[in-house]
Amino acid sequence: MKIKFLFLILFTIGLSHFLFAQTNESSLKVMTYNIWNGFDWGKDTLRQKNLINWVKEQNPDVLALEELCGYDEEKLRKDAAQWGHPYVQILKERGYPTALTSKEPIQLIEKNVDNFWHGLLHVKTFGLDFFVVHLSPSDSDIRLREARQIKSRIKELQSDSFIVLGDFNSHSPLDAYWLEKKGDLRAKNQKKEGDKYDNLRLGQFDYAPISEFFSIPAVDVSLNKIDLEKSFTFPSPVLIGLYDQTAETIIQYRVRIDYILTSPELAQKCVKVEIFNHGIPDTLSDHFPVMAEFKVERD
Repeated sequence: MKIKFLFLILFTIGLSHFLFAQTNESSLKVMTYNIWNGFDWGKDTLRQKNLINWVKEQNPDVLALEELCGYDEEKLRKDAAQWGHPYVQILKERGYPTALTSKEPIQLIEKNVDNFWHGLLHVKTFGLDFFVVHLSPSDSDIRLREARQIKSRIKELQSDSFIVLGDFNSHSPLDAYWLEKKGDLRAKNQKKEGDKYDNLRLGQFDYAPISEFFSIPAVDVSLNKIDLEKSFTFPSPVLIGLYDQTAETIIQYRVRIDYILTSPELAQKCVKVEIFNHGIPDTLSDHFPVMAEFKVERD
């Protein structure tokens, strides 16, 4: 009788612990979005309104933003409030700022605009370290230096709960199997006489910056979650008629340059990845947004 009673107590304790753990596990949706020149430095209010409404419908818990041209903290705060984020942090108020908005308080760790093409924003929210990046769009060597600087910071952090996200302007070695077929894109990016910068490495697509992040180690959460060959994040149809782009070249030049990379431990908690590269986002920016959903334990 005593044994049965003891077993019942242990079973009850175990069940309570399991149910407690289950109730403390919740969804965390993280999105990155390059919004394209701050809606033409604030002049394209229709695109701004439509993007705000679309983000609100997706209901991310954390949103990283790139190209907030013409924004200051107050302007960002007004936009973020409309998609349900009372907390914001912006890198700078000139050039091409990055930012992060959240449903929970944000702790600023670092703003660095001196050693990066656009800058690095490191913040903490939801108990996670977020590194919002916008690497150089113009030169492979500069991107590699930026990647190494960020890698060094993450290694020093010694955290198993970090996310690096944003516009990396870089190709992933995971995409080489389909990217290498794009001879027209490679030819378009060849360095021309008199050019100061070079987007290729020795005339070939450059995979070094993303490989640098992988060596931290960091994991591309899109892997095994989506079809990488259909996961392009740039360019979108809004560029048709601009910069010599046509409907045909938009398709020919499709690449994946926006990513969400995480610590291996956090990657195991990723349950879903979406790249919104069809429908309404066709009209909202020249980039497409990426969102990852995690199942995380909450205090």
